[in-house]
Amino acid sequence: MKIVKIERSKHKQERVLVYPEEGDLLRITEAELLQFGLYPGMELSGEEEAALRDAARRSETKLRAARMASARMLSKKELTDRLRRRGAGADEAAEAAARMEDLGAVNDAAYAGILARHYAAMGYGPGRVEQELYRRGIPKELWDAALRELPDSADAIDAFLRSKLRGRVPDRAERKKLSDALLRRGFPWSDIRPALNRLGGDEIDSDE
Repeated sequence: MKIVKIERSKHKQERVLVYPEEGDLLRITEAELLQFGLYPGMELSGEEEAALRDAARRSETKLRAARMASARMLSKKELTDRLRRRGAGADEAAEAAARMEDLGAVNDAAYAGILARHYAAMGYGPGRVEQELYRRGIPKELWDAALRELPDSADAIDAFLRSKLRGRVPDRAERKKLSDALLRRGFPWSDIRPALNRLGGDEIDSDE
């Protein structure tokens, strides 16, 4: 490949455009420009061209990862998956996500805590939080610390029941509806049952 012209992109500051005598335009970053010592008129062997294109592709993936991580908080797995969907190879995506983790742009432990607090504030229990941690690819070894961010389940359940009942003692049918709603929100039956019993009326000894 013979390089005819090199110029900076007018649209993306970090990008450098390399025009070959034949073939497709090559988009690289300044890192590749310096690494390969590129200049107009330079001729690259097939092996050198392949290495340049591979390096350029990896740099582009890292830049894309940086843009994604700065736009919203993501887990390392979410970022890796998004890069794969945008065409990055498995190794490139993993390398870029690891780079973002090294820079602190991706922090699964902090993200897990934020998710726990967010869903707790919405009135959800530990079961729902675990579902979200799993869905977003947070490593299981970080779950316990995140779940410790949750308020006491008994307090959260009592608050939910107060908001629904406003001082009324529910009948058996309404107790069933309330317990089902709490289960869907991710609270364990072992915490729901005593909360319903605290309301008065017939005590519940097992799952209805």
